[in-house]
Formats: sequence, C-alpha cells, structure tokens
Amino acid sequence: MSPAKTDSWPVTVIPGAPGPEILREIQAVVDAAEDADGNPPFSEQTLVELKSTGAGPHSVLTLLTYAPEDASPTAGEDLAGVAVVVLNGNEGVLEIVVHPAYRNDGVGAMLADKLVEVRGLQGIKAWSHGDHEAAADLAASYGYRAIRELWRMRLVRQAPQSGDLAAQQAAPADMPDGVRLRTFIPGQDEEGWLAANAAAFAHHPEQGAMTLADLRARMAEPWFDPAGFFLAVNDEDQILGFHWTKVHPGRHGQEAMGEVYVVGVTPGAQGMGLGRILTKAGIAHLQKTGMRAIMLYVDADNEAAVSLYRKLGFTKWDSDVMYGPMSA
Repeated sequence: MSPAKTDSWPVTVIPGAPGPEILREIQAVVDAAEDADGNPPFSEQTLVELKSTGAGPHSVLTLLTYAPEDASPTAGEDLAGVAVVVLNGNEGVLEIVVHPAYRNDGVGAMLADKLVEVRGLQGIKAWSHGDHEAAADLAASYGYRAIRELWRMRLVRQAPQSGDLAAQQAAPADMPDGVRLRTFIPGQDEEGWLAANAAAFAHHPEQGAMTLADLRARMAEPWFDPAGFFLAVNDEDQILGFHWTKVHPGRHGQEAMGEVYVVGVTPGAQGMGLGRILTKAGIAHLQKTGMRAIMLYVDADNEAAVSLYRKLGFTKWDSDVMYGPMSA
C-alpha cells in the first residue's frame, strides 16, 4: 500500500477522554505495538489521562484513523493509528502509535497533519518511545529536534543467587541515625508522599507534577503493591525519601519484569546515602519476589544517577527521545 492511499482515511478527533469501546481499541493497538517493538508506545501518564473520568478538552486530545476494509489485512475496519496530546495549559506532550500492520503507510504523518489543522503545534513536545528512525524523520519534517533522552537500563540476574545477594542489599546498620525504613500505608501516607515527591522532583517535568488523582489512579492499578513501596522516615515519621517498585506481568510467554519505578530523596535529606539504600532495598524486594530482570528509566544527562545504577549492575537497554521545535 502506498502512503497516498491513506489520504482518504478519515481522522476522528476526540476532545477529552474516549469512551470505553474506543479505549479498548486503543489499548489493543498499544499492546500490538508493544509486542512488536518490545516497549510501550505511550507513557503511563498518557494512559492514566485517557482513562480519567475527569479528562476534558482542556487535558486530552485524541486523534484516531481507521483503515477501510479494502486496505485491511483482516475483515472490517481496523484502528490503524492513534495520536494523543496530554495538555497542561498552553503546553502539551504528543505521543503517536501506529499499528504494526499499517506502518510505512504515512499514518503517523497523517495524524500529525490533523493535529496541526485542529490545534497547531504551539507548545507541543513529542515523545518517541524506543528512538525509532521513522519517528526521528517525522519529527524533523515538522522542524523538531531531539531535546531530551531518557534511558531504559536493565539489571539481569543470570542465575539464582543465595546469601551473597542478600549481603549486597541494604541492612538496618546502613541506615543513618534517626532514619528507618517502612512501607507505604494506603489511607495514611498519600499527602505526605505527594509533598516529599514534589520536593524531590521540583524540577522534573513529569514526576514532580504528580497529583493526588494521579497517585490514586496508580494505586487502583492491578500492579500496585504497598509492600514494594519503601519509605525512609525520621523519628517524627516524616518522609525523607522513597523507592516505589513495580512489577510488569509477563506477556506472550515472556518473564515478568520488576521496575525501579521511582526513587526520590527530599532536598533536606540529600547527602545521607538514602538514594543508594532505598534503591538496594527495592531491588532486594523485587528479587525476593522472583524477578530475574529489573529495569528503570533515567535521564541520560543525570550523571549521578546513571553512575549509581551502573555500580549496581544496570546497563543501558534502550532509550526514549523527546522532540521539540528547533527554535526551543
């Protein structure tokens, strides 16, 4: 099929959260792309926004295009591609996913063109999850360049270990005086954690902006487990740092994978070694639950964090790239 054939494919624009049926179709395309590429095409926050009952035209803009029956490898119409813009005032983040069956047909460009038509690209940045060459070419065609790189790093335990693994992990003796580790208590720690998270990630464009609704949405997900959500607290039970772990279930015969989901230390507790202690505690927890592989995301230019993770045995696995206007 030539790209010209997609010119007649209609693009549906949905301001706000899509309905349940369309959400299921979007999730099916997301799953197909993840199976083909080995990484998710949408960020977690985008999926949270799509599912939010409070999402309106001010927060989410969704564009969808369906392949007609005569262009489809299966009977009927297929959802060929989806573009989602998560908005925050006059700014937004764009993500595009194209079903593997309809790649190299100009679907991504068609969705981007429609976005230009209905909203324009003012204030819009775009993620490419996996740093695909096609995404780089598409970004360049709109005058965008790479402005941020997010690494995925992975730690793989080749064979079960015994006491030597436990000896490498954080022990109570490693804790600074007046600091102890405990796990997150739902119904008690939400506000305290949000305050600690905002302080720890004051300059982070996504993590630092997390709201109570965002936190509760993640707590409602099947993967949430407070036993894997570690807090470092002082004698007054104030949160100084945290390590929230996550487990990704296995797909299509692949093993489940653990994640160093988020590690943060408040500014006042910097220099106490809590980042390393919390990271080790979370890794130990994930490995005790049977995770052979553990992954994490880290900004490529965060030299201190990258150095810590390398010392713990993590290596670069893949990368995501954010694109923005060349004038930015």
